[in-house]
Amino acid sequence: MDVSPLSHVRTGVGNYIRGSLRGIAEASAGAHELVAFAPASRAGRRAIEASLDGFDVDARLPVLPAAHALRTLWSRAGTPPVERFLGAFDVLHFSDWMYPPQRAGVRSTMIHDLVPLHHPEWVHARTERMHGAKYRHAARTCDVVVVNSRFTAEDVAETLGVERARIHVAYPGVDETFTPEGPRAEGEYVLAVGTLEPRKNLEAAIDAAGRLGVELRVVGPSGWGGVQAHGRHVTWLGYSGDADVAALYRSAAAFVYPSRFEGFGIPVLEAMACGAPCVVSSHPSLDEACGAAAVRADPDDVDAIVAGIERAFSDRDGLAQQGFAHARRFTWLANGRAHLEAWS
Repeated sequence: MDVSPLSHVRTGVGNYIRGSLRGIAEASAGAHELVAFAPASRAGRRAIEASLDGFDVDARLPVLPAAHALRTLWSRAGTPPVERFLGAFDVLHFSDWMYPPQRAGVRSTMIHDLVPLHHPEWVHARTERMHGAKYRHAARTCDVVVVNSRFTAEDVAETLGVERARIHVAYPGVDETFTPEGPRAEGEYVLAVGTLEPRKNLEAAIDAAGRLGVELRVVGPSGWGGVQAHGRHVTWLGYSGDADVAALYRSAAAFVYPSRFEGFGIPVLEAMACGAPCVVSSHPSLDEACGAAAVRADPDDVDAIVAGIERAFSDRDGLAQQGFAHARRFTWLANGRAHLEAWS
């Protein structure tokens, strides 16, 4: 498995890769050799090793200068085959960051969403170039395309022309850190989680909190595109580890997720697993993450988000119970089994 995204700060993609790797190892029960592979910088290798600490996998992490540029060049050149570095294998599963050539074995990739194709204005230009090339390559060459939701499965089939039989859904799971029991953050606040970028639409959550006169705490990397966590009601916490985020979920008066488009929406599950009442964008890409356990609101209608937060305040216990029951359905073990079934 290509684990290149773990060389950077973990957001949704990295969390999915890490959880999948753990789930596949658990589902394999020692029957398969699992290799985590990534050409990375020295700092990137250290980040990957920290993410995989305690995992039952064999890590092959060659250190390269300008690793991103070399991964891109390798993908485009189509040579040398990855067997030169890994030896023979049964399956090569690669991420959004590269599509290395191979001689034999099942060729498999993960597509988290097609946002760069549908809305290039919402992503960095480098992301659009990198992912667009990989999507076209995956549609043409992969035996298996793994996706994180039925919504993304249908999108990949329709947009890229991939036969539905080649597409397999492996839903994300919830890490054991995210439970109702445990440390809790202090204060009264509404919580938002996500990178500060146009697609996440955090400015709508900021405006809604301002109208309600409540503190909004924002967890996530700084992002790009000039989007800033602004306003006197906003506390920007930057990137936080899982334990800190779980403590924030547990105490939040409401969790707000106004994203305009997702592949799935892992933070929604995490918040529900910790007992937070959730107010989530009504975009259909989030239907599976929410089930019937969240208040839905038009992401481009701040009045609707305000009304959703007020409903979450008034029905906290009911929403928390529904959300907890919904989140329990999603496990990384099931995700691992779905991957192994797709490759069999």
